[in-house]
Amino acid sequence: MKLLFPACSIAALMAISSCKDSSAPADAKAPDTLTAAQQRLPQNALKGLTTSEGLETTIMATEPFFRNPTNIDVDDRGRIWVTEAYNYRPAINGNPTNALGDRIMICEDSDGDGRIDTSKVFYQSPDLNAPLGICVLGNRVIVSQSPYVWSLYDDNGDDKADRREILFQGIGGEQHDHGVHAFTFGPDGKLYFNFGNEGVTLKDKNGKPVKDQDGDVIGPAKYRQGMVFRCNPDGSEVEVLGHNFRNPFEVAVDSYGNLWQSDNDDDGNRGTRINYVMWYGNYGYTDEMNGAGWSASRTHMEDSIPLKHWHLNDPGSVPNLLQTGAGSPTGIVLYEGKALPEKFRNRMIHCDAGPNVVRSYEVTKVGAGYKATINNILKGEQDKWFRPADVCVAPDGSLIVADWYDPGVGGHQAGDQTRGRIYRVATPGAAYKIPAEDYTTPEGALKALENPNLATRYKAWTALVGMGAKAVPVLEKSWASNDDAAFKARAFQVLLKVNTAGADKYIKEALISKNPELRI
Repeated sequence: MKLLFPACSIAALMAISSCKDSSAPADAKAPDTLTAAQQRLPQNALKGLTTSEGLETTIMATEPFFRNPTNIDVDDRGRIWVTEAYNYRPAINGNPTNALGDRIMICEDSDGDGRIDTSKVFYQSPDLNAPLGICVLGNRVIVSQSPYVWSLYDDNGDDKADRREILFQGIGGEQHDHGVHAFTFGPDGKLYFNFGNEGVTLKDKNGKPVKDQDGDVIGPAKYRQGMVFRCNPDGSEVEVLGHNFRNPFEVAVDSYGNLWQSDNDDDGNRGTRINYVMWYGNYGYTDEMNGAGWSASRTHMEDSIPLKHWHLNDPGSVPNLLQTGAGSPTGIVLYEGKALPEKFRNRMIHCDAGPNVVRSYEVTKVGAGYKATINNILKGEQDKWFRPADVCVAPDGSLIVADWYDPGVGGHQAGDQTRGRIYRVATPGAAYKIPAEDYTTPEGALKALENPNLATRYKAWTALVGMGAKAVPVLEKSWASNDDAAFKARAFQVLLKVNTAGADKYIKEALISKNPELRI
């Protein structure tokens, strides 16, 4: 088992800036000349990574600020919230555990130099063990860990959880990678989330089975395998938006309400995939009619394992957007900022821990569907311990990447329990400068609604809805004349909430828009 990085070496770590840093000494060792022990040191972390042209990767933090990060979120102050998984699958791998439980950490760059200098424990509990998701919504933090989804509240603003409430429970996949995953905030003010094929069903905070949009109990009598959901912030009005996935790790929602996610194959079959989630669709992991697996003989069977794997020739199976071969796909986000080069804007940004890569997917319309191409953003070309677990967009428009950093991808094993990395990807030399948002006026809140960071947009949405009629004029102006279609779409969604009397008018305007995304 590895040792915590000694505190006396933090100063050396903080001097690291970029994998393209020309200030390195002439005798600095190249990655292929480092010993295995040297390669694992935080000060050498960037040497094994390759960053896309036009971008720069910097280290924000490593151990001892946190360890074994499984998921992250970034709040409107630019602080990084980390779920740790030291107590990861001990019954299977035999690793030691912490009797105090795992932790949720808040990591902060307090002096604006782009490097984490403080971290604090927001929550720790003996029943917090290897959580897989975190979503920061103001003073509420949603934590996903089968069999529970909890809401943790910081009531007095001291960065400590004061109370914990159950949002959902009864979800399968306890201490399993295929349980419930992270929640995300949508442009319609609802929450979106998914679980893998161990999840099976949902129960509410009172232990009652949750019913779907048709009034049917969510479970195997109606749905197969992994599912993706939408609900109100309080957990009511749950809808199943798609099913028959294997293990979708996160769902990303763009400003128009389109849903995108990845899915993992049965290990070793080179069938991992990216999906556009067509609402209420069947995604073919098992036979929709009889539940048979992909290898079962059937009529019109596909000609290769990666295609057989998803029953793509079966009537009713929604086609995949893209198949990405072998992998262990993890976190995903829609990048709707402007701080990165054009080729990364309005793209899915996705982590795949298997091939040690963070990718961007360029999606183009083809007929009634889509196709996609891959652009790598960050890859562990010479460090196969690079295991990107999650990616988020910070309020300044940069990307924040969490690295599990391990010889393996999880899968119930952990070869290392104490390391972890957080990287920032931005344009070269871009400072980590977090904009100061004003949520007290309609104009300020509308500006915050245009931020690429979801935690900022949540607070802006909440502020605008709270203002009611006072917010309508600025929202209507944005809806009518904003040059950015995504900003128009966000204003439209808030208008439907704050001005129900005018909803028909806004909808009719959307239906005749020249932009098909707004018409849909």
